[in-house]
Amino acid sequence: MLPAPYVATTALILVVGGLLACFAGYKLFRLVLGIYGFLLGAFITTAVTGTQDAWVMTMAVLVGGIVGAIMMILAYFVGVGLVGAGLAALGLNVVWRALDLGDAPPTVAVVLVAVLGALGALSVAKYVVIFGTALAGSWTMILGGLALRGDSVAVDAATTGSVWVLYPLEPGAGHWWLIPGWLALAGVGALIQLASTRGKKDRDFRRRK
Repeated sequence: MLPAPYVATTALILVVGGLLACFAGYKLFRLVLGIYGFLLGAFITTAVTGTQDAWVMTMAVLVGGIVGAIMMILAYFVGVGLVGAGLAALGLNVVWRALDLGDAPPTVAVVLVAVLGALGALSVAKYVVIFGTALAGSWTMILGGLALRGDSVAVDAATTGSVWVLYPLEPGAGHWWLIPGWLALAGVGALIQLASTRGKKDRDFRRRK
C-alpha cells in the first residue's frame, strides 16, 4: 500500500488520466497507455517491495511506473487487442452474473473470450479504442474523485491497486450507484469521442502507429 503522502497524488493522476481517456482516448491513445502503464507498474512494484520506507517506496513508484509506461507504449501496436480482450472479459463477467451462474466464470472461459475479443477488436480498431478508453477512463476518474473526497474504500483501492480498480463490478457496500453512474459517464465520453472523430476510418488509427 502507498503511504499517506501519495494518496492525493495518486487520486489526482487517476482523475486526470481518466478524464483524458474518457473524452479523448482515441486521439491520445499513446498517452493514455503511458498513464495507465505508469499506474499499473507503480502498483505492482510497490506491492512486491512491501515496504513503508519513504525513500524505497518513492524509488519503487518511479521505477515501476516508468517501466510500466514504457512497456505499455511499446505495446502500442497490440494496444487495440489488449483493449478488446479486456472488454470481452468484462462482458463475460456481466453476462455470467446476469445469468446467476456463480461469482466468476472459469479462468479457461475468460482466457478464451479474451483471445476472441482481441482478434475481433483488430477489425474494428477505432470503435474498440473509443469504447474501451471511455469505460476505463470514466471508472478511474470516478475512483480518483472519490479518493480525493476522502472516501475510505476509494482511497484504499487507489493506493493499493486493489481489485476494485480493475474490477468495477464489485464496488463495495454503499456504492451501489457507481455502476449506473460509471456506465452513463462512459456513454457520454464515447459519444463525444465518436463526434470528434466522425468520418475517420480505422486505417487512420493504424497510420498513426
